[in-house]
Amino acid sequence: MTRKIFCLKLQKEAHGLTHPPYPGEIGQEIYDHISSEAWQLWLDHQTMLINENRLVLSDQSAKEFLKNEMVKFLFKGGAEKPAGYVPPK
Repeated sequence: MTRKIFCLKLQKEAHGLTHPPYPGEIGQEIYDHISSEAWQLWLDHQTMLINENRLVLSDQSAKEFLKNEMVKFLFKGGAEKPAGYVPPK
């Protein structure tokens, strides 16, 4: 059975995630209030951030940057695009 939630990112009722996608309190907040559709939007945005900023995921500062961007993207109305980013056609 699919879990329905009110997604704060999309501002509509949608399918919820099957489990918290991130550890700790933030993961629980995402599980409780972010839909699987919105989570996929974040994963796509995160991939763009990693590629455009050439982030090294073993670097603690990169992990902290992505965590902060994730919170902004999912809960605070959006995150920044990298300077000079041009979406693929």
